Amino acid sequence: MKLRYPQLMLFLLSLTALPWASAADSVKLDTPVGGWRSGAPDGEGESFRQTVNYPASSVNTPAGQAKTARISGQIKGTPKSTEPGRLIVNGVSMPLKIDPAGRFDRPFSFPDGSNSVEVRSPDGQQRHRTQFLNSSGGATPAKLRVLLAWDSDGTDLDLHLITPDGAHIWYGERAVANGAALDVDVTTGYGPEIFAMPAPIKGQYLVYVNYFGGGYRSDEEGQADAVQPLTTAQVTVITEEGTPSEKMESFLVPMRAVGELTLVKSFSYP
Repeated sequence: MKLRYPQLMLFLLSLTALPWASAADSVKLDTPVGGWRSGAPDGEGESFRQTVNYPASSVNTPAGQAKTARISGQIKGTPKSTEPGRLIVNGVSMPLKIDPAGRFDRPFSFPDGSNSVEVRSPDGQQRHRTQFLNSSGGATPAKLRVLLAWDSDGTDLDLHLITPDGAHIWYGERAVANGAALDVDVTTGYGPEIFAMPAPIKGQYLVYVNYFGGGYRSDEEGQADAVQPLTTAQVTVITEEGTPSEKMESFLVPMRAVGELTLVKSFSYP
């Protein structure tokens, strides 16, 4: 029996998931699920932003966020730990906030094509991976994406991009006329924040990270004091994602104080 292309791809994806079955018994991934799926047309419901007043408490994805823009589930029986788990999306490894019940719920804007999502417990002993084919309902795939993650809870780092035509994309102006947008803005720790541009302009791009705030604890008089000023930012620049020409670079940058603004990377496209 011959399989049509979509059936063949789903069959191959199911085979890919099989070796992980025994390791995934204690890890439940509610979304995304393996197989073939369609995202919201034209990105409707895919954008994400949290608001927070410091001192920040750890929160997860607000109610009502589209399932197509979330990574959620539970790691059962994990030892109590303040350490994050690991979230690995298409080869990019990031910290994953896990609550005391083992649940996690993070926003993510997935590119078109094949996507791989792996979740690991803080000790690395429990893990689960799934793979799916994503279709964004006719939206143009992003040829340039920049991801920001960081290694501390209750903190807010912000991603800023300057495009060759001088446009500035940040949480205060999340979409600009050249098509670039900040799809995900997380303010309460770990990230991710995700910049995407479907039709990148030729020229030089500047990637900045701003340590906006957080890392606070209230004393007996209700005053907020910084307890963990140092956090490490991880910036990943991806071009032509999901194609044979894909390139990926990651950079680690220590952020030492609230208010610090750092130029992480300047690069030319193409």
